[in-house]
This record gives sequence, C-alpha cells and structure tokens, in this order.
Amino acid sequence: MARPPSEHPTELELAILKVLWRKSPQTVQDVRDELAAAGRKLAHSSVITMMNIMVRKQYLKREKAGRAFEFTPLIEQQSVGRSMLGDIVDRVFDGSASAVMLELFEASDVDSEELAAIRKVISRKARELNQ
Repeated sequence: MARPPSEHPTELELAILKVLWRKSPQTVQDVRDELAAAGRKLAHSSVITMMNIMVRKQYLKREKAGRAFEFTPLIEQQSVGRSMLGDIVDRVFDGSASAVMLELFEASDVDSEELAAIRKVISRKARELNQ
C-alpha cells in the first residue's frame, strides 16, 4: 500500500529546493553537482526523475534552454519553512509556540546576534498584543 502524499517536501526535494533557492534557474547537472559537493552523490537519472516529480507537484517550473531544461522554484523558502514548522508545532508541541521556543533554547546554542534578533521579534509581538 502506497503511503499518502505529504503536504511538505521530502528530504531530497528540500535539498533540491535549497540549491535552487540559493541560485536559479539551474539545470539538472548544476543541481546534481551542488548536491554531490554537499556529500549527496546521486545518479543523473535520479535527480531528473525527482525534479520532474517536483514539477508535477508544482514545486518547480521547467523551461527549455538550448538542449537542457532549467528549473526554478515555484514555492518560497519562507512559506515552506513556516508550513513545516507549523506542522511540527501542532503535532509535537500541541500548538504551543512557547514550548517550541523553550525546547529550541535547550537543544541548541544561540549566539548573541541570534539572541538579539529573537529579542526584536519578542518585543514586536509584545507591542502587537498591547495595541
């Protein structure tokens, strides 16, 4: 029995999207080379199959450029991140943003720049609540 389709990109789809979010459009060979440089060596046929699936899912757009196709993301990094994070907050932390933040601070190191950015967001959210 096939598993139901996910509403979020798979691990490999996300890796491909990250390559294309950094620079696009790119050919299959360009994406394959970047994945290999990051330690993920895949056959050309595997990458093109996955990217064609991503076109059908409307994650990517494909356009002919000479003898090759170039691919561009149709979905934005920020919207994918928010959607995936929202799913984790709901499923793992029962919708509690504070539980996520507390766990995040315990599980990872935060440098002073990140802490300053977090403080800004918290201050902005507090002002929004008090209006």
